[in-house]
Amino acid sequence: MPDTEMGKTWRKLSLITKHARRDKDFQFTSLAHLLDVEYLRDCYQSLNRNKAVGIDEVSWEEYGRDLERNLERLVDRLKRKKYKPLPARRVYIPKNEKEKRPLGIPALENKIVERGIKLILESIYEEDFLECSYGFRRKRNCHQALKKINDLITFKPVSYLVEADIKGFFDNVPHGKLMDFIRIRVKDRTLLGLIEKFLKAGYIDEGLLVKTDEGTPQGGILSPLLANIFLHYVLDTWMETTVKSHVRGYCEIVRYADDFVCVAQYKCDAKRIERALHNRFNKYGLELHPKKSQRISFGRFEKGNAAKENRKANTFEFLGFTHYCDTTRKGRFKIGRKTSRKKFNAKCKAMNQWLKQVRNQTKTKVWWKTLEAKLRGHYQYYGISENFQSIVAFYVNAVRLVHKWLNRRSQKGRMNWDRFNEYLEHYPLPKPKIVHSLYTLPVR
Repeated sequence: MPDTEMGKTWRKLSLITKHARRDKDFQFTSLAHLLDVEYLRDCYQSLNRNKAVGIDEVSWEEYGRDLERNLERLVDRLKRKKYKPLPARRVYIPKNEKEKRPLGIPALENKIVERGIKLILESIYEEDFLECSYGFRRKRNCHQALKKINDLITFKPVSYLVEADIKGFFDNVPHGKLMDFIRIRVKDRTLLGLIEKFLKAGYIDEGLLVKTDEGTPQGGILSPLLANIFLHYVLDTWMETTVKSHVRGYCEIVRYADDFVCVAQYKCDAKRIERALHNRFNKYGLELHPKKSQRISFGRFEKGNAAKENRKANTFEFLGFTHYCDTTRKGRFKIGRKTSRKKFNAKCKAMNQWLKQVRNQTKTKVWWKTLEAKLRGHYQYYGISENFQSIVAFYVNAVRLVHKWLNRRSQKGRMNWDRFNEYLEHYPLPKPKIVHSLYTLPVR
C-alpha cells in the first residue's frame, strides 16, 4: 500500500508494525483512537466503489456526497461506544451444480470501520503469521502456494501427504476462542468490543434477522483476517512448535485460508499427523471434511509403487487443480497439474449459461469485450505451468459455445464454421497462454 494513497494513516500503521516486529510478546493497549476522521476517510477512499449495497442501500458515491459530516458522526458514535454494525444482507452465489454459497453484503459504514480495524490488525499479525500461510495476505497469493507445494514434493524427501479441508469453517469458528487468540496481542478493550460487535451483527435473510453466535461473516472485509488469526494459532503455530517435534522425519504444511496440505516423509508420520489434525480441530469445535480430506502416498516413488501394486497412482486436489505424478522428457520426476474436472465443468457450464442469457440482450460488440475479459481471467488463474492443455480445452469449448449461441439468435444470418473463423480473424479472442511459470515464480 503506497504512502501516497494512505498518507498519515500509513505512517501510523508502520509504527505499529515496528513494535510488533521488534517484540513478538508486545501487547497493544491503545489502538481504537486511530479510528479518527482522517483515518476513516482514507479507509473510505480505499474501498471498491462498485460493490453491491447492503441493507442501508447507501452506495459509495452517495455516502461521499456529505463525507466529512458522515465521518464526523461515525467517529462520534465510535467514541461514545454507541456504534452498532448493521446486519449484512445475505445473498447466495453458486458453489457448484447442486449447492449455493452464502455471502453477506455489509452496509457501507460497516465496510469503512471494518477496513480500519483490518489495517490495524494486519499491521500486527503480518509480523506473526508464518511462511506456510498464503491466503488473504499482502503480497501473497494462491500461485505462490501452488509453487511451494510443488517445490516441497519435488525437492524434499516427501512420500506421503494429508490433504485437508475444514468443514464449514467460516460458519463455525467459535467466537470465544477467536477472541482469546486476538487478546494474546491486543488488549485494547474498545477495539476488542468493536470486533465482537461485528462478529455478532448477524445478517438479514429473506427479511428475517439471523443472529450469529459462531462463525465469521463471509463477504465481510474483516472476516478473512480473523480466519487467518484463528488458524495461525490453531494450525500453523501448532504444526511448527508441536507436530514437527513429534514426527520421525521431514514434514511441512502449506495453507491457503481453510484449505491446506501437509506433506511427510514417512507413512507413520502421515498417519500421526492425520490423527492429530482430527483431534486438534475437534478440540475447537471443528471437523475435517470427510470427503475432501485424505491421506495418500505421493511423490517421486508413487508411480513405481502404484505399478508394482497394480493400481492407479494417487492424485490430490488443491486450489482448483488436480496434481498427479509425471516425468520430464529426461525421465525425472515432476508434478503434473491440470484444472480439476469439477472446476472445469463448472466453468464451462457458467460460460454456456452466460452466453445463452447475453446473446440477445445487447449487441455482439458489447458483450464480446466481456467475453474477452472472461477468457483472460480464466488464463490469469488457471494459466500455470503444466496446465496448458486444460486452458486450451477451455478456449476450444468457449469458441464452440459462442458459435452455437450466435447461431441461435435468429433463423437468419446463420454462420457456418468457415464464416465464423473469418469472424474470429477480424475480432480475435484471447488465446490460451501460461501466465504463471512455477520455474520462475518467487516463493515468499
